Amino acid sequence: MATTTGNPETGETTTKDGVRRRDFIEIAAVSVAGVGGLVMVYPLVSQMAPSADVLAASTTELDISTLEAGQAIVTEFRKQPVFVRRLTQAEIDEANAVPTGSLRDAESLEDRTQPGHEDVLVVMGVCTHLGCVPLGAVTGENKGEYNGYFCPCHGSHYDTAARIRKGPAPTNLLVPDYTFASDTTIVIG
Repeated sequence: MATTTGNPETGETTTKDGVRRRDFIEIAAVSVAGVGGLVMVYPLVSQMAPSADVLAASTTELDISTLEAGQAIVTEFRKQPVFVRRLTQAEIDEANAVPTGSLRDAESLEDRTQPGHEDVLVVMGVCTHLGCVPLGAVTGENKGEYNGYFCPCHGSHYDTAARIRKGPAPTNLLVPDYTFASDTTIVIG
């Protein structure tokens, strides 16, 4: 049993082990303030979490079983266009014939495709200059001087591997993170 002693001059009571009643009140007040602070901060932090529609758009699954050589599909990933193109052997040969040292943003076709699927090119359909959507994914559109993609906003020309060849764009069209779930299904994101 703890014994308490009182100091008549200050009015404080101290237990035998030296704990004052005031110490308990201070610890309790700090604890209540800490819990109150967490209660106030939690809604602020939780509102910064991505919403359900953003989480749902975090990946895009695409069936490419009907995609023939020379054709492209335009899909959407995180509210931006994505071009998926099955390259012809002539387009692959044309891309591989360009020395990477002569390119502004040096990447080979092999760097831009998945192993075993070198004929499938997946790129974001957003020009790296100012964010316009290049032409060339749909049949009959202007493909530019290098038979790939052409940005009509400021005249950037991309080759068959979506590498910048002419115009103001500083880099190649971006290749998003993607995997092949099967030989006919791509998961972007």
